[in-house]
This record gives sequence, structure tokens and C-alpha cells, in this order.
Amino acid sequence: MEFMGENQGPTTSFILSLIGGLIVLLYSLLSLVTFGLYGPYWNGIGGWMGGMMGGFHDFMGIYGGSYEFFAALTIIGLVCGILIVVGAALLRARPQEHALWGTIILVFSAISFVGMGGFFIGAVLGIIGGAFAIVYRP
Repeated sequence: MEFMGENQGPTTSFILSLIGGLIVLLYSLLSLVTFGLYGPYWNGIGGWMGGMMGGFHDFMGIYGGSYEFFAALTIIGLVCGILIVVGAALLRARPQEHALWGTIILVFSAISFVGMGGFFIGAVLGIIGGAFAIVYRP
């Protein structure tokens, strides 16, 4: 009697990569809502950022970082999250190509650090999962 299927492939690397990719993806979606869709005209929930500050909460202007810059970083993180999840799914579907999918997961997990990589936890999980996929021996 066998609990798992016969050809599970690199299961640990699949799970770590999938969780890491989903964290990066969800964090990027939340950041996109904050920086990308609302931009500099958003006063927060109920307008609380406009209150006492009178709308001058962005007093540093370009030196503090523009909303467009943060939106671009978020889009990079979003693309990386999608590619990490797709790489993890293809790692599960085609375990014989584990080195290719592990490399893709590893590279895009490292690139996702630009957009904070899902509080860095997602990027670290993706890097570990990608490394496990590369060194996997059937």
C-alpha cells in the first residue's frame, strides 16, 4: 500500500516554491492596490491621511519616492510572483525537467526582492524551493 503516488517528483521544492510564489503574488496585489491604483490622490480609508496633515503627508515629494516608482516595483513583483507559481506548477507537471523549472523559480525569486518579495519571506521560500529543485535526484 502506497500513501503517495509513484512519481511525486520534487515534492518539497514544489510546495516551498508554490507557497513562496503565492506570498509574492498576494503581497504584490496588495501593494498594487495601494500604490498603483490610487496613487497620490488617495487619502486612505475614510480620509484619515488628509486630516491633520491637510493633504501634505507627501511633503518630501520625489525624494521620498514617487507613487509611480513604487507601482513599477510592485508590477515587477507581480510578474515575478506569477512566474514563480507557473514554474512551481510546471515543476509538478514535468518533474523530469526539474533543473529548468528550479532555475526559473530561483531567478524570479531573486528578482522579486526588488518588490520586497512578499515581505522577503516569499522570495526566500522560492529560492530554497528552486535550489531544492535544481539539486533533486530522482
